[in-house]
Amino acid sequence: MTSSPAAHTSRPATLTVAVVLVGIEALTLVVLAVLELFSLRVERLTMGVTTAVFFLGYAVALLLCAYGLLRLASWARSPIVLAQLIQLGLAWSWRDTPAVAVPLGVAALAILGTIFAPSSIAALEPGDEE
Repeated sequence: MTSSPAAHTSRPATLTVAVVLVGIEALTLVVLAVLELFSLRVERLTMGVTTAVFFLGYAVALLLCAYGLLRLASWARSPIVLAQLIQLGLAWSWRDTPAVAVPLGVAALAILGTIFAPSSIAALEPGDEE
């Protein structure tokens, strides 16, 4: 009988916070996709549709990874960390607009902090099966 990762470890609060924050990021991407679709114009139809599809795909990927974290699947950590590093780069590129840069940077740092908290790392490491 195969046991799930959650069977040997309980989920620490830090991972729960990470899941919630990643979920908020995904919800934000869904809102941006919908706003992009509502602002479509004929002269930029292709760009608008592809941007909306990208935002929706990104949101789905983040939600799948958040679900993986919820189930204590260690594979979910790497894509979330990569997404946050990219988000830090975006925050830096928007540094002249603090209303955009600060939320992006704070969210990314908060998620990275919760993912790399010692309790999160311990929960995501495979248990010693003896």
